[in-house]
Amino acid sequence: MLVHASELKHKLGKYLRVAMIEDVVVVRSGQKVARLSAYIEYPAKPEQVLSLRERAETDYYPHKATYEVFLDLTENSVDRFEYIDGEIYLLASPKVVHQQALGELYYTFSTCFRKTACKPMLAPFDITLKRHAVDINIVQPDLVVICDLEQKINERGYYMGVPKLVVEILSESTRRKDMVKKLDLYLSTGIREYWIVNPFNASITIYEFADKDIVNSRMFQQNEIARSFVFKDLEVAVGDVL
Repeated sequence: MLVHASELKHKLGKYLRVAMIEDVVVVRSGQKVARLSAYIEYPAKPEQVLSLRERAETDYYPHKATYEVFLDLTENSVDRFEYIDGEIYLLASPKVVHQQALGELYYTFSTCFRKTACKPMLAPFDITLKRHAVDINIVQPDLVVICDLEQKINERGYYMGVPKLVVEILSESTRRKDMVKKLDLYLSTGIREYWIVNPFNASITIYEFADKDIVNSRMFQQNEIARSFVFKDLEVAVGDVL
């Protein structure tokens, strides 16, 4: 990825996250002047080897397409797809560890939000997000918390609002997308809080967003209690999930 030096200066955090996945080449005055690369210990840790393997993989997805092509592809398909920044992603079937973590989280969230205006919803559940009027993205987070459900259902029965909280559980095939592309998308479209559940190192990282920026973040390890920044009563023992 190429990035201008001035852009890097203002969004260093974003490009440090990108550098964990792919090299970021810094351009100044039309010339390449520096490179940001992931730090890898030797011998490499298992999760770092996995990251390198993912970078070498090639597949039919993602690929560039218009929103109209995405709609044609998904209209009668039994497969699950997401559409982010003009690219179509095919969603693989989740593994057991993913579903176990999702089940524990959904139970905790349902208990926390019972008898409130906010409702947790599970995938598959399309969420439409826009950075601006013509920038349409369709995602299926593993779990969302919606606090304006009744007000944002359209005439076809679909939710068209912005969730207050989203949760993604990492897998081999989604790690890059969830940690970089989706983080940037959620940050810039009005979502307040983003949970990244990482089975590879048994952690939950929580980001709080405001004004299109990260205002709080913390990683919770397996022996800790992950607590929401936005919802004071929402907490989960990481060991119960992972």
